[in-house]
Amino acid sequence: MLSWVVTFLVIALIAAILGFGGLAGASIEIAKIIFFVAIVLFLVSAVVGLARGRRI
Repeated sequence: MLSWVVTFLVIALIAAILGFGGLAGASIEIAKIIFFVAIVLFLVSAVVGLARGRRI
């Protein structure tokens, strides 16, 4: 998922350099959404992992 964030950030950067403000803004928003979804999924995974504990 984080590779998608980097991809959208690169698209936004290129679009901003070329003057496509709308496309750059949309790409930044998509990157933000994907980034926060990845953070939430990571936190949920960490909490579930801690709740299950290690069984030997």
